[in-house]
Amino acid sequence: MKTFILTEIPFSNREMALLHKGLKYNIHAKKKVWIQTLALEAETAITQLPTNEREAYRKMVAERVDKLQKQNPTHNTHPEAKLVHSLQTKLREHDAMITNADKGNTVVILPTHQYEIKLQDFIQNNDFHMQATDPTKTFQTPPI
Repeated sequence: MKTFILTEIPFSNREMALLHKGLKYNIHAKKKVWIQTLALEAETAITQLPTNEREAYRKMVAERVDKLQKQNPTHNTHPEAKLVHSLQTKLREHDAMITNADKGNTVVILPTHQYEIKLQDFIQNNDFHMQATDPTKTFQTPPI
């Protein structure tokens, strides 16, 4: 995957390596609240059990959730997730964006205003017209 940078934003080697993986790359990072979500889903399941069994299962779930929290501290996020956050911050600070190039397997980083100019040129050069009404709204027949 090629990457063209049309801005003065400095990117680290690790950020560039992540950008070279392309826009469809998925880092497979778990959300920070996944353990809490798991606990809530377990409680929902427990409420479906007979009343006399619920407390025993709550105790087992609480012990296992506690063990998971000790094994997975919340500050231990996926390293590429930190890189994504770093890239997003740089792009926001410099009012820039990432997009696919028109042709080829290429990622382009450019100032947002430059992208907007290219978009306006494309619309004007390809004979697009604004509709007076919204063509997606369905026609409703009047009641009889």
